[in-house]
This record gives sequence, structure tokens and C-alpha cells, in this order.
Amino acid sequence: MDCLHLAASDLKDVTLKLVETSDVHGYYYPYDFIRRKPLKGSLAHVSSYVKELRATCGDNLILMDNGDILQGQPTAYYYNYIDTVSHHVNAEMLDYMRYDVGNMGNHDVEAGHAVYDRWVGECGFPVLGANIIDVKSGQPYLPPYQMFERDGVSVAVLGMITPSIPSWLPETLWSGLRFEDMEQCARKWVDIIREKENPDVLVGLFHAGPEGNRLDGVVENASALVAENVPGFDVVFMGHDHVRMCGKIVNVEGDSVLLVNPANMARTVSEVTVDVKRDADGKVIGKSVSGRLVSMDAYPVDEDFMNAFRDQYETVSRFVSRKIGRIDETVSSKEAFFGPSAFVDLIHQLQLEITGADISFCAPLSATAEIKEGDIYVSDMFNLYKYENLLYVMKLTGREIKGFLEMSYALWTNRMFSPNDHLILLNEKDDGFGRIKNPSFNFDSAAGIIYTVDVTKPEGEKISIKSMADGSPFDLEAVYKVAVNSYRGNGGGDLLTKGAGIPRKELAERIVFSTDKDLRYYLMKRIEAVKELRPKALDQWKFIPEEWTVPAAERDYGLLFGDK
Repeated sequence: MDCLHLAASDLKDVTLKLVETSDVHGYYYPYDFIRRKPLKGSLAHVSSYVKELRATCGDNLILMDNGDILQGQPTAYYYNYIDTVSHHVNAEMLDYMRYDVGNMGNHDVEAGHAVYDRWVGECGFPVLGANIIDVKSGQPYLPPYQMFERDGVSVAVLGMITPSIPSWLPETLWSGLRFEDMEQCARKWVDIIREKENPDVLVGLFHAGPEGNRLDGVVENASALVAENVPGFDVVFMGHDHVRMCGKIVNVEGDSVLLVNPANMARTVSEVTVDVKRDADGKVIGKSVSGRLVSMDAYPVDEDFMNAFRDQYETVSRFVSRKIGRIDETVSSKEAFFGPSAFVDLIHQLQLEITGADISFCAPLSATAEIKEGDIYVSDMFNLYKYENLLYVMKLTGREIKGFLEMSYALWTNRMFSPNDHLILLNEKDDGFGRIKNPSFNFDSAAGIIYTVDVTKPEGEKISIKSMADGSPFDLEAVYKVAVNSYRGNGGGDLLTKGAGIPRKELAERIVFSTDKDLRYYLMKRIEAVKELRPKALDQWKFIPEEWTVPAAERDYGLLFGDK
């Protein structure tokens, strides 16, 4: 942790510490308000670490957050949407910890203009976004970069976000904005920064992973591409993909660039050391950059931090402890992988009741969510529904509905050639995200129709829709009203575009209804109205052949979750 340097008059060696949190996702306090248990990672832990680091580094520390901090825990939800008058607790916390700079993440944008515009205005430091462009002016909506000087060393921090936001979020949440390609944007701003600022150290603060994958023709995670193809960066801090990484790559000019990513939930922090050598005139004659990922497990909760924000803690605790109804049996999302489940079918039923749609699509947003029998509290709603999606009604033909389901179950299920094969499409081993090959939030089932899924068939031939749920005929050429969340309705997961075959530009015109608040809000209101839930699996679909799929489901359940 040492940040020792020579006296200023010598103007030779300076050591800087650059520290990044990313994808904190509302984990401000050392307590999970959803599952009602203590946490090992939180801003309260990071605060202890930062205090210790400041004791040795003093002002030679630059503290950064890399986005996705406004969504995840009820604390964020409460100060985003419930108490919109008080100073946002996150802005206060980041200022308390003396953050120097922030960056926007896609889940911050998901909170909507009213939330992130207010939060940006309340933070006592710049929140960056070089590739978030104001459509009217053609200029960045947020500051593109920020300059710092530490012991005579100048540091430029360029901030960018993944440009794939239009693939996931309704335009109402980012109205008036567009998102530039990261590599093109970086080329432009690195030239400007070099010419105008001529920094000694150039830092990328990018809310994107490294892998260069394309989504709807846009590079979602371009951090490594920028580091490699845009010369000048000493270090690129990453986020978004929740994957820990710390290593160097070589750019097109043969220089090494450090890539570092602390993953999520404030369990780990990126710590980068930059040693700068200068001559007697102050000119930089050498730099070395090294990094490490620091686990917060070893750091205690900062009690001064907790005392400073005790009132807000108590407020959120009261909010999540409010009883809103009862449920007569325990429901778990684990069951949803293997057939109709009370957990997912509860959401289906509520979506159909709220909208009056003919058919509902939804998926288990988390693999291991559970609501226990008995009283339902506000905290349980964050387990039932993880994200702040809106609820849409869209018009789809029967043929598009079948195509949608064909792709969903192809992502979800293995093609079985023998009774000993897996039912679920699995990785050979745990790849860091678990054994399940694809994310469960794309495993949509349907309610409102009766159908089978033949897992011995290839994609395109798995789904046989027998009828509507009331027994009336299902017509491939007819148009139906379908309830979906806004992530799916905007093309998220490609089930509507690649699966149903609807061009992305046509999705907006298919939307005939949208809620103005998040789906969780309406689910909560509906539960308060009915008072007692008696969830049961609707049993409107099944895997076949059952003599294969039933034993395979039992085996895969044990493999993934242990014995029932």
C-alpha cells in the first residue's frame, strides 16, 4: 500500500494509487435487505479499505466508481423512486468516501432520466460519459473526461459506457440521447486529450467488459478493443460483465496496457499502482503500472460510515419490513427450470391480470429465488422480481409466438438423444457463472396457451401448441396480445428478433400498452389488493417424452441444486 515519494523539490519519483469500484448494484450497507442477512461486501467495507489506503497514500489516491450503482438492493430503489426529495443516499455516501470521479452504467440509465439526472447533480464529483451524446446538441450529455494533478503528475480519466443500451431499455429512459461506438469515441477524445491536456497518465474508465462481442451490430463490450487499438492508455478499468480480471495486453504500438475489473457487489476492489519517474525538470521519463484485485472480506465495516448513514439505514429497513400480504406455500425459482412452477406461474398470472393480455411470457430472473410460506414483505418483492422492468403488451402472431418459444427452449434445454442425457443445457464444468450454459433470465415460458416441448427435436421443431388455455383453437396466423417485460419487449435476449423474427425497428410499433412504473410496483399493488396468494403451477406446458424428461429433471435438479 505504500505511496512513498521523494520531496517535491526533487521532482523525481511519484507513486499514485488508482482505485475502482464497479457494479456495486445497491450494496451500500453490509446488509442484504432482500434476504435479510449480513453481507461480506458493501461500500461500508470499501470505506474501511479506502481509509487505510489514504493513511499511506494521502492525496496520491484517485478513487473511481465505474457505474451500475443505482440498481440492485432496496436501498437504491427507495432513494430512486420512493423518497425523491431527500438527497440521494448514494450521492451522499460517495461524497463521504471522497470519490473523485464516477461513470455511468446501463443499470443507472435504467433508473430513468429523473433518477440519474438528479443523482449526477447531487454527486460532488463529475460523472463521466464521453459516448453518451445529447441528440439536440451533438455533444456529450455528461463530461467526457476529467483531469487530476497529483504531486505534479497529470492524470486524465476518460469515461464511456457500453453502447448497447437501446437493445435493452425503453427509449423513454434515455430519451434525447444516443450512444456512440466506444472505439470511435475513444479515438476522438484521446486525440483531444493529448492535444489539449498532454497528460502524464491516461486512464480508461469503461462500463463494458473486454470481449468484443456484438449485439444487434453494436460492440457491447469493447474495453479490450479500445485498449489494444487506441494507443495511449496506461490502464483501462472495466465493469458491466461481473467478471474479475487483472492482466496486461499489448496495444498496436507495442505498449502494454493493464486491464482490470473488480466484478460486482463491492466484494472486490481494483487497486492500480502507477510509479512515475521524472527528471529534475519535471518531465516524465518512465512509468510502470501494476494492479491487483483486493478482496473486501479482510476489511471490517466502517462504523463511522454506518453512523453517518444510520438514519437512512433505518428508513430502508422499515420500508422492506412492511407486510403486503400472505402466501400459503413456499415457492422457488429452482422448480422453473424443469417444468411449470408456482413461482413463475405466479408472475404469469399477475401479468395477465394486470394487462388483460391473451398470453404471458416471463422467465426466472434468478436461479435460486425463493418466497417462503407466510407473510409477504416488501423485501420479498425484490426476490420475486429482480429488475426494474416496465410491463408491456405487444401484438404477436401465433407463428411469432411459436418462434419465440422455440428459441427460448433451445437456449434452455439440451437436445436429448437417450434417456441418460441431460434435460438442461449445461456447461461441462462451472465456468464462473455456474453449470447452466445460458442465463436463466432468457428462459421464457408462456401462460395462456397449452403446449408441449419435445426435447428430442431440434430448434424449430420442439414446440407444439395445442390450444389456448381455455380450450379455444390457437391459430398461427392470428394476432394475440402478449404481456412481456420491457427488457424483452425492446429486444433483450433476441427472443423477439431472432426467435420470433420481428425486425428490431418494428418492435416499438408492436407495443400497444406500457406501464409507467416498474413491474415490481404493480406486482406489489396487486398482492396488496388480493391479500392472500395461493400459487399453484398452471400446468399449461410440459417436457416430452416424459419417460425421459421426468427422470432427467430429477438428476439435473440434484446436480444443480442438491437434493430436494
